[in-house]
Amino acid sequence: MTEAAQRATVRLTVAQAVVRFLANQWSERDGERQKLFAGVFGIFGHGNVAGLGQALLQNELAASDPSDPDHLPYVLARNEQAMVHTSVAYARQKDRLQTWACTASVGPGSTNMLTGAALATINRIPVLLLPSGTFATRAASPVLQELEAPYAADVTVNDAFRPLSRFFDRVNRPEQLPSALLAAMRVLTDPVETGAVTIALPQDVQAEAHDWPVELFAERVWRVARPVPERVDVEDAADLIRSARRPLIVAGGGVHYSGAEEALAAFCAQTGIPVGETQAGKGSLPHGHPQLLGAIGSTGTTAANAVAAQADVVIGIGTRWSDFTTASRTAFQDRHVRFVNINVARFDAGKHAGLPVVADASEALAALAPALEGYVVEPAYRHRQATLWAEWDAQVEATYHPSSEVTDALAEGLLTQGEVLGVVNELTDPRDVVLCAAGSMPGDLHKLWRVRDRKGYHVEYGYSCMGYEVPASIGIRLADESRDVFAMVGDGGYLMMPTELVTAVQERVKVVIVLVQNHGFHSIGSLSEALGSQRFGTKYRYRDEETGRLEGATLPVDLAANARSLGAHVIEVHSRDELAVAVREAKAAPAHGGPIVIHVETDPTVYAPDSASWWDVPVAQVSDLETTQTAYTEYEERKSMQRRLITAPITEPPSASATDR
Repeated sequence: MTEAAQRATVRLTVAQAVVRFLANQWSERDGERQKLFAGVFGIFGHGNVAGLGQALLQNELAASDPSDPDHLPYVLARNEQAMVHTSVAYARQKDRLQTWACTASVGPGSTNMLTGAALATINRIPVLLLPSGTFATRAASPVLQELEAPYAADVTVNDAFRPLSRFFDRVNRPEQLPSALLAAMRVLTDPVETGAVTIALPQDVQAEAHDWPVELFAERVWRVARPVPERVDVEDAADLIRSARRPLIVAGGGVHYSGAEEALAAFCAQTGIPVGETQAGKGSLPHGHPQLLGAIGSTGTTAANAVAAQADVVIGIGTRWSDFTTASRTAFQDRHVRFVNINVARFDAGKHAGLPVVADASEALAALAPALEGYVVEPAYRHRQATLWAEWDAQVEATYHPSSEVTDALAEGLLTQGEVLGVVNELTDPRDVVLCAAGSMPGDLHKLWRVRDRKGYHVEYGYSCMGYEVPASIGIRLADESRDVFAMVGDGGYLMMPTELVTAVQERVKVVIVLVQNHGFHSIGSLSEALGSQRFGTKYRYRDEETGRLEGATLPVDLAANARSLGAHVIEVHSRDELAVAVREAKAAPAHGGPIVIHVETDPTVYAPDSASWWDVPVAQVSDLETTQTAYTEYEERKSMQRRLITAPITEPPSASATDR
């Protein structure tokens, strides 16, 4: 017999092989190993019930107990998009070292995962998607839910995943599975390339048997790399920073994924360089750190934005420089501003014509610290930082505890949104997690929330997906049951995807949903007003019989009753004192008691302190509306401050007249 014929094999279906393979994948960083896949979320239909569904059942029945290393837990979700959000939140909480797989049925079940795929890839969070497909053999085509494309017989709806995935493959024959799975693991564990990974599995192929080499199912460890910087890049970066009189660090999500918080704190203590934080980077320094200026950009603090406007060298650490971070390229106004970009991704390290330092954040800071020995910012610069921060912190305190003049003007039973955030922030533990994704609250949280732990802040703002909050809260809690999770969600976001409350009930997952009811889209309503569109189409109202417009009475929607009907424990509050009692009750609830919803109504016309910044949203150039005409005049003024942020060559030293703006 040939050597190939003597190799040990095991006969399994494609789906069974997928499950066995996933159960034996591990990730490793800094010598610590963990299972790469915590389990599988899924919803079964005719595309996967007899394939992956059967395989997961067989795996569950074969496990002697849940701790069996070959066991791959299965959790039934209620919405395919939502289960991807849950997986993403879990992976982010685990610093991208662990994730879940998600399986959905043919057609709409699979395409429902597209939004989740986009969110994962934009945020660079690993998640494995296993959408089912129509028959590879085409024996019965067209089958139920099959797309027929007259120009290409091999096109299916799953091709829509291609632009949204960091890796895509379709397994039309069993022999293709090993290479697809191994390539998927490579991408999922790559800190640069990671994101949504899609392996499309036609329904007939899932159930097809094949003789697999046993080596495919051996325990396999994937090392998550920490790229080190080139020595010459560190030297150039140090020279540029030494030339700065007003340097500023912008801390992004890469600080957290690297676990570089302590290294950053030490670096700032050594140099005195202040820090502004992106949404993903918030919590890079704890509240109260002397170099912390808080959020930066469109939803930033006045302290961080004032320093950014005059910064002569900006050190980006793990940020991709989104428009909110740069205030649509108006944040950095010094004519000679230079950028040092520390990032594992060369793509991001090269932005704004900055000096690229391609490296893990921890490794880069460890190399830069000795290279900058003896360099410290001037005392006057430190004093300005402290003064600006004290002024901003006083505004936060006033927002958390509004004056009687503000509260007396509110209708009975209403609170301000800032007051709600303040109560939750002050009554939760430092290690508890605040969660949000869309609406006005991400901006308010970015400015106002006082983060006291590196994992205490979780705002998804790469895709800012409405409906993320409820399913994501489950993922965070599953990732770390020692932390309570407080998901802050408005009525608009809640209505997008409340159904995962049922999954939380099913799994007895304790999450706290703070449901803020303001009868409309708070964020877009205020944006619409600022752009001269008069809050059109942003309120939940009856259609007025006389005008035909959506400007009638408020809709009689009872979201508290809705949450209660889904199995959640609901607490309705109508005052600050009642809210405080509700938060304490939620904190004291049993660890496996299921979801708790705190329902509170707020006034959407009371805003958080202004960031003294801008976000570029075009205004109609011509209009019959006076409000729009006024808004366009203001837009032109702001637009005149916008810069391309293309700086002079880094080899050219900053001008002595760097203060010239």
